[in-house]
Amino acid sequence: MVRVVLATHNAHKAREFQQILGSELPGLEIVTYDGPEPVEDGTSFEENALIKARTAAEHTGLPALADDSGICVDVMGGAPGIFSAIWSGTHGDAAANLRLLLDQLADIPDAARGAHFTATLALVVPGGEPTVVLGVWPGSIAREPRGDNGHGYDPIFVPDGHDVTAAELDPAEKNAESHRARAFAAILPALRELAEAGGRS
Repeated sequence: MVRVVLATHNAHKAREFQQILGSELPGLEIVTYDGPEPVEDGTSFEENALIKARTAAEHTGLPALADDSGICVDVMGGAPGIFSAIWSGTHGDAAANLRLLLDQLADIPDAARGAHFTATLALVVPGGEPTVVLGVWPGSIAREPRGDNGHGYDPIFVPDGHDVTAAELDPAEKNAESHRARAFAAILPALRELAEAGGRS
């Protein structure tokens, strides 16, 4: 069994990863990270994901998987982007972040409310080259929050092909479609290679 540390203290995110992982990689165990929080001073999702993964790998000596994700609104030039978690000025105040974004888009017509969730995953294996992948979930911004199944900006994000928000989707359906699911699908070959190499050692 190969252990991979998930470089987050975010319980929602850890649970989502466990659900997405499912039975895809029986030879790989995702473990939670209890080390120091790194300073996320990158200027892109990729830089911040690598900062987190490298910190966790150095602290634990294990391969580390980290994600940096956020919501990007077209009419706002891709903002909040990497500032999604602190958009209202307070880290982790999801309700305030969501309300501020809705207020900023109050006068924007429905046709111009395009947005996407982005997730960047970085896998850092001690002594190896990092792997970085991207997952994008296109959609638009609703006018009011709806649904109780999600977190963060899920209640105001309507994925393309749906007339409900991400927070109104069944969790299994969301986990099959989301930006994180898409990024995970892209990094699965690298994780599978890691698990197979561990099984051979």
